[in-house]
Amino acid sequence: MNSAESPILVALATYNEIDNLPSLVPAIRQQLPTADILVVDDESPDGTGKWCGQWASQHSWFHVIHRSGKLGLGTAAREAIDFAIDRNYRWLVTMDADWSHDPQSLPALLEASDHCDVVIGSRYCDGGKIEGWPWYRRLISRLLNKASCALLKLPVHDASGAFRAYRVARLIELPRAQLRSAGYSYLEELLWYLKHTAATFQEIPIVFRDRRAGRSKANFHELWGKLAMISQLAFRR
Repeated sequence: MNSAESPILVALATYNEIDNLPSLVPAIRQQLPTADILVVDDESPDGTGKWCGQWASQHSWFHVIHRSGKLGLGTAAREAIDFAIDRNYRWLVTMDADWSHDPQSLPALLEASDHCDVVIGSRYCDGGKIEGWPWYRRLISRLLNKASCALLKLPVHDASGAFRAYRVARLIELPRAQLRSAGYSYLEELLWYLKHTAATFQEIPIVFRDRRAGRSKANFHELWGKLAMISQLAFRR
């Protein structure tokens, strides 16, 4: 299947997700049987990239971009955006590759896209929640979300979640050469630039669960980078 037949591309950024991806990909296709799937893999040493290459050779709806090292989520997102634009998809859906985002929420995400340019699967709007996180991680995430939304004037409750659907026609309007974040801060940066294209936003509640297997890539360096990016964008505003 190619983009002329499917208007939807689901993109996953991976580094060492061999314990999650082989079950996640079929689950995504079960919910969105006509969607294409793209994996952007940062040269995972656990065999994730090899598995993706095998699947890409067997399924025309599955695509993989092999990168030459751990280059970060922000640059992976830009690769996915470029891929969606170049191949004329209508919608780009992004989600975590560790089962934190339930594929069963995908139909609701796409249904909401009829009325806006960006749909966010939100942990913090009415009905959304988090399962499996300790209290301090929930507190840091919520406070950081409140601060970033207030400083950047973002019309959403959850600015740091990756479960989203983007209208590709709106992504084309982004000044992609100005996108700078290589890490997790790309999530706020992308919303900030989309807001300045006059994009419309909608949130749907989701249940966010801690990863099924593997190790989280979040760390203090990523947190510091996020704070720096939010400060820079707030100053520009």
